[in-house]
Amino acid sequence: MLLEQITQTNDIKQIAPEDYGVLAEEIRQFLIESISVTGGHLGSNLGAVELTMALHLFLDLPEDKLIWDVGHQSYTHKILTGRRDGFVNLRKFGGISGFPKRKESDCDCFDTGHSSTSISAGLGMVKARDIQGGQNTIVSVIGDGSLTGGMAYEALNNASRLETNFIIVLNDNNMSISENVGGVSKYLNNIRTANMYLDLKAEIYKSLRGRPGYGDKVVSQIRRAKSSFKQLVVPGMFFEDMGITYLGPVDGHNIQEMVHIFKEAKKVKKAVLVHVITKKGKGYLPAERHPARFHGAEPFDIETGIPSAPRTKANYTDIFSTVMCKLGQRDEKVVAITAAMPDGTGLKRFRNMYPERFFDVGIAEEHAVTFAAGLAAGGLKPIVAIYSSFLQRAYDQILHDVCIQNLPVVFCIDRAGLVGSDGETHQGLFDLSYLSSIPNMHILAPKNKWELSDMIKYAVEFGGPVAIRYPRGEAFDGLKEYREPIVYGKSEVIYEEGEVALLAVGSMVKVALTVRDRLKEKGIACSLVNARFVKPIDEALIAKLSKENRLIVTMEENVASGGFGERVRAYVDALEEAADVLTIAIPDEYVEHGNVELLKQEVGIDAASVEEKVASAYRAITDRTKQNKKG
Repeated sequence: MLLEQITQTNDIKQIAPEDYGVLAEEIRQFLIESISVTGGHLGSNLGAVELTMALHLFLDLPEDKLIWDVGHQSYTHKILTGRRDGFVNLRKFGGISGFPKRKESDCDCFDTGHSSTSISAGLGMVKARDIQGGQNTIVSVIGDGSLTGGMAYEALNNASRLETNFIIVLNDNNMSISENVGGVSKYLNNIRTANMYLDLKAEIYKSLRGRPGYGDKVVSQIRRAKSSFKQLVVPGMFFEDMGITYLGPVDGHNIQEMVHIFKEAKKVKKAVLVHVITKKGKGYLPAERHPARFHGAEPFDIETGIPSAPRTKANYTDIFSTVMCKLGQRDEKVVAITAAMPDGTGLKRFRNMYPERFFDVGIAEEHAVTFAAGLAAGGLKPIVAIYSSFLQRAYDQILHDVCIQNLPVVFCIDRAGLVGSDGETHQGLFDLSYLSSIPNMHILAPKNKWELSDMIKYAVEFGGPVAIRYPRGEAFDGLKEYREPIVYGKSEVIYEEGEVALLAVGSMVKVALTVRDRLKEKGIACSLVNARFVKPIDEALIAKLSKENRLIVTMEENVASGGFGERVRAYVDALEEAADVLTIAIPDEYVEHGNVELLKQEVGIDAASVEEKVASAYRAITDRTKQNKKG
């Protein structure tokens, strides 16, 4: 087995060229078998096998630098750098990441996870190389989906001024997570169908070359001409017009052809873009047919491609999807916006039912938010569905374009809190903090699936900026009997007894229920409050709780700094009769990949950890009271 010969970086260079195809198929088979057990990003990795092999044959790693945009297609890169054995713990706590990590390998030169960053990072490395007199090769790989992000164009604009080599590989599979949209996609589609240009060029060169007196000279003049022959045939030649040399398109599954064109690209003393055509999911029929489903796959049956443990209960994304369809039916002013994720955010059904009121703007979160602000200013009711970790890319637009104008934009924030296997770049741990800092922003979090529905309906009619954050995974269906109407800035008291008040936000209400039961067995009676509003906080209720309880415990699935607990503590500290406040939150640190329940234990927000912290704090208060009485 050829794959067994790959144990460390650059081992691929010992493989005979006639065996490249066999090795590629062995890698594909390994990926399918491995990811069917662990889950992970399958489609993008199957499509990039030959491309990765060609890059490793061309480059001398780790001296040369290879930057992957997003990075979820770097599994073959990890295999070729000696990490194949680590795939048994792929994306598990303590195991290898599903993304490039500098701490994991010298061949991972830049941590990635969000899109459209690789050209900027690569350009920085090029400048660092040149300033220090280096000679190594820098390659940035970017997908056609990531090329819809504005940051990529900012970097391309900057790179066009280079007078030194920088190779950009455009991995073009016509798919990001969902099907690509917009002008960039149409432009690349035109190039894909322009093979006639390549054939025509070859025929002209062939017929001119060798003609006595003028043939070779004409060919040379054509090649040197500033206005490339490509511009006569390929539509627009966008990259050439920017000042970036364009090479391609090239077959992304022909290894030797790619190695050849990479060597040609290295000769160019400026930024050069190599356009590579690949097929997402290549080699595995279910992934080829359903690339969106196999973008981030759960464990699955190899023969059918069906998940090994299909969901039996609705998740929060499902609830959001159903509510959106109902709102669309009731109110023609409701419109929906997503940044390249209609499937992941639950807007696919809304798109199918109301295509004229659905907008997929591509991987462009900043544009999505300002576009929504324009829709709101124009009299519509925009709902922006986006993941927590991706929304943070549009902080300025939320502040400047939505909240300063107090526009009625609703942000439905999926994957808030710990999301698990994708790790640091995808954990939604900061939204309560960064949104709470913005005036005019109102933040809600539902305790269960019914409250999510109520909050979305409330937000659409509110008349100002509203953010609703909810976690990944199965929707909590407990506490159905507690469904008070949503009232501005008011919390919901579920249980009221004892000297300890558990004040929980969103997903932490379920945890608080368990904590309350456990503490009751220890003789500590607790009130339970569903906070509902993170901003504004319910000051009247908090003042009442502070007067009637010895300890207020805030619980949130967010970092402590700038979060709900910090705001509650500041308010309580200003009261004359102040209870002690215990803040249960995630430490101010980045949380690595792993199972969500295990991660909750690690950061101390699971029921057992919270129970212990509350019991300890309550004992400290009672001991202090006893000492004061003795004194």
